[in-house]
Amino acid sequence: MSDMNGLKIPGLRAPLGHVIGETLEIHKIYQIVHQAARTTHPVLIVGEAGTGKEMIARTIHSTGPLRHMRFTRLDCASLPAETLQAELQLSSLTPTTEFVETPNAAYSGTLFLDRVGDLNLSAQALLLRTIHDREIWTSPDSVQRGPRRLRILASTERDLKLGVAEGKFRRDLYFRLNVLSLRVPPLRERRRDILLLISSFLCEQSQMTGSQRRIGEEALQAMLTYDWPGNVRELKSCVEHACCSATKPILQLLDLPSVVSGIGTRVSMSLPGGRVLPLYELEKRSIMETMLQVRGNKRMAAQLLGIGKTTLYRKLKEYSTRERESK
Repeated sequence: MSDMNGLKIPGLRAPLGHVIGETLEIHKIYQIVHQAARTTHPVLIVGEAGTGKEMIARTIHSTGPLRHMRFTRLDCASLPAETLQAELQLSSLTPTTEFVETPNAAYSGTLFLDRVGDLNLSAQALLLRTIHDREIWTSPDSVQRGPRRLRILASTERDLKLGVAEGKFRRDLYFRLNVLSLRVPPLRERRRDILLLISSFLCEQSQMTGSQRRIGEEALQAMLTYDWPGNVRELKSCVEHACCSATKPILQLLDLPSVVSGIGTRVSMSLPGGRVLPLYELEKRSIMETMLQVRGNKRMAAQLLGIGKTTLYRKLKEYSTRERESK
C-alpha cells in the first residue's frame, strides 16, 4: 500500500511518526490517523498517561491539511477558566476587532487540548463558546462568517462518558470533541510492541552518543514481563537510564532501574534485632525509593505507587517537615 506525507498505511510494519508497533491495537490507530489526515474534524484521543497521546496528536497535525500551519498545545489540567481565556486570546483563536488582511490567517492551525477532562465546568463553557463561534472580524465595522481553518484535537486520561453522566463534563462539549475518537492502549496490552520500542529507543541513544548498545537476555526478559504502569514514557526512561548506567555495550539486568529489574526493590519490614519497622518508615522508604527510580518525576511516582499526585505531594512535604523538626 502507498504512503502519504510519511504516514505509513496499515499493513506495513513501519512506524507512523513516532507511533511504533505491529499489534492489532496499533494498526487500528494507524487506520484512524489515516482517516483523520483527510479532514480537519476534531479528534478525541483517550489513554493512560505516558501512552503517547501528544505524539499521536502531532502526527495527525503533521499529516493533515493544516500541517504547514502552527500546532498549539494547551495543558488543560493546569488552566483555570481565566487563564484559559487568556491563552486562547494569545493563540488568536477568539474573534478580534483588529484588521486581518487574510480573514482566516489568525485562526489557522491545530489546537491540542491536552488532558481536556480536567477542565472545570466554567472553563468547559468558555472552550465550547470558542469552538462554536464561527465569526471572523475582518475590520472593526464588518464581520465575515465562515469556517475558520482551526482544528481541535483533545486528549484525556478520564472516562468522559462517565464525566457526562456524573455532571462533571458538558455533554455538548463532549459531542463537539468526539467527532473522531481513538483509544491508545497501555503498554501492558501490547507486549509484542515492547521489543520494537526498545530497539527504537536504543537507536535514538546510539545516534545521540555514538555508542552502539544491545540488551542482554536477562534484562530483556525483565523488560518484557514488567507491567510498565508509566507506559511508553517509562519504557523510554528505562532505556535511557540503562544506557547511562551501563559500562559495557550489552545492557545487563543491573543496569535497569530496580523497579524494573526487581533487584533491591523489596523494602525490609524489620530492623536489626528483629524489631518491626514502623509503618511510617516503611511507607517513607517505599516512596523515596520510587522517587529515586523515576528521577523525581512525581506524576510517574504517584502512578507506580498507586496513589494520587496530591497525596504524594502531601507525604513528601510531611517527610521534609519532620526532617527539619528533628534537626
